[in-house]
Amino acid sequence: MSDPDAPLPTDAELSILRVLWREGPSTVREVLAHIDDAGYTTVLKQLQIMRDKGLVTRDESSRAHVYAAAVQAASTEKRLVDDLLDRAFGGSARRLVAHAIAGDSVSDEEIGAIRDLLDSVQSDDSDDGPDDS
Repeated sequence: MSDPDAPLPTDAELSILRVLWREGPSTVREVLAHIDDAGYTTVLKQLQIMRDKGLVTRDESSRAHVYAAAVQAASTEKRLVDDLLDRAFGGSARRLVAHAIAGDSVSDEEIGAIRDLLDSVQSDDSDDGPDDS
């Protein structure tokens, strides 16, 4: 379902994709109900552009066309993070994480979840180590 060659979505496209990922296939009006500060024709035009880019599909079988995400959320998020990691942090995951958790915007609960994630990644890596046999 996800095309690795599809372009990265713009901020406006990502807002629409989030609606489609959360709500499932939707008409323009249904998408519009979840988007602030946009008009019908703006959302329609954006969806048409996204279709041309391969980010969404369009079902024309009914009077109101229904749009669906053509890319998966997880793979799109990974591609966006990989792009940010390369462009902004020169490939340094440590620097990216340091910036992501700096400041007051990260709760203690999120820090705990990040620790758990790091522990599980570290234990997975040690499981893949060389055998002593």
